[in-house]
Amino acid sequence: MKIINTPNAPQAIGPYSQGVEANQIIFLSGQIPLNPQTMELVGNDIEAQTTQVFENIKAVLAAAKLSLGSVVKTTVFLKNMGDFNGMNRVYARYFADHKPARSTIEVARLPKDSLVEIECLAMASKKAKHIIL
Repeated sequence: MKIINTPNAPQAIGPYSQGVEANQIIFLSGQIPLNPQTMELVGNDIEAQTTQVFENIKAVLAAAKLSLGSVVKTTVFLKNMGDFNGMNRVYARYFADHKPARSTIEVARLPKDSLVEIECLAMASKKAKHIIL
């Protein structure tokens, strides 16, 4: 098992890692729209917050020498399912050609009262893409 950590994404605000690699599978902890330098929420609307979440995800993946193209599954947590379309517009920009599996769930509350949190699983190598999860 290998811990993935980068100063280019928000530091954990609890007892967890930004990401963990195990058997060539990368497990990214949920990212909320925090600015990595200030640790403050970015944006007041779903599109701005979703954009920051994806920039944070990209930074953690880059620390593992991966990109969004390695992502095989995402889970999106929304404070309000009414924000689905706005989140989905941003999501589609980041996953224009590559379409990982996805679940989207409305939740009562997210850390720091953010509007969105996204976690994902990625594969660390082409060989690992043959593993059945």
